[in-house]
Amino acid sequence: MISFTKAHACGNDFLIVTEDAAADHDWVNLTRRLCARSTGIGADGIEFFAWTGPKSARIRLHNADGSIAEISGNGTRCVAAWMAEALGSKPGDKLEIITDAGLRICQVDAVGTAGEFTVQVTTGMGVPTFAPRTIILSGGVQIAAIEVSTGNPHFVILVDNPDFAVAGYSWRTLGAEICVYEDFPHQTNVEFVRIVSPTEIEIRIFERGVGTTNSSGTGSAASAVAAIALYGCRSPLAVVAPGGAQTVAWDGPGAELLLTGPAALIARGEAW
Repeated sequence: MISFTKAHACGNDFLIVTEDAAADHDWVNLTRRLCARSTGIGADGIEFFAWTGPKSARIRLHNADGSIAEISGNGTRCVAAWMAEALGSKPGDKLEIITDAGLRICQVDAVGTAGEFTVQVTTGMGVPTFAPRTIILSGGVQIAAIEVSTGNPHFVILVDNPDFAVAGYSWRTLGAEICVYEDFPHQTNVEFVRIVSPTEIEIRIFERGVGTTNSSGTGSAASAVAAIALYGCRSPLAVVAPGGAQTVAWDGPGAELLLTGPAALIARGEAW
């Protein structure tokens, strides 16, 4: 039997499984099986976890389709919640989490213990990079966007309508095509951004290895980078996805980005 904890950050849900518990399993097949919504537990991915010190850990992320991802901002925050509960963390405590995109420092801002265990966490997400990029899809459709790296790849598209449609296509249709576009050999995450005000944007997400998701931490960060750097928004910026809001603080090129949002532990169990 494999013990797991299920957590979510703004509706972006993950299973946390220790490496010891998964030691005798193929992680790709295990992830596909456990993340299946109808026949498994259901999740957007699994964070495989190992302690490396009293307040530090190493995680490896597999998306729901079994593919390996460098990092998930929300998944990292879910792991921080799991660690915070295990350690009895208090506001102000810092947790070190090593991902395939590098070390992330998570500061616990608040802890809630009424009902499900919840935390508010600010995560240092590293220094993002970005550049304008235009691609030509099937049928000759040109899509101008901002290519952003927050430790993993993103393609951020500005929209001007509440349906998030682009060139007459739904965001879901375009997201699915852009994600696997031939110039992205490792695929890419795709975000559609609507500016609500200089301090708030709304986004929709098509995530590599998952599909449409309720939220994305790195996607929120990437969207904020594009909005602040090129579209006249300012920090701190509220980023609202279908699953809820996160806050991004970023002082511009060369500065580290800080991502703040909630995470909750919602279930524990065992699976075959």
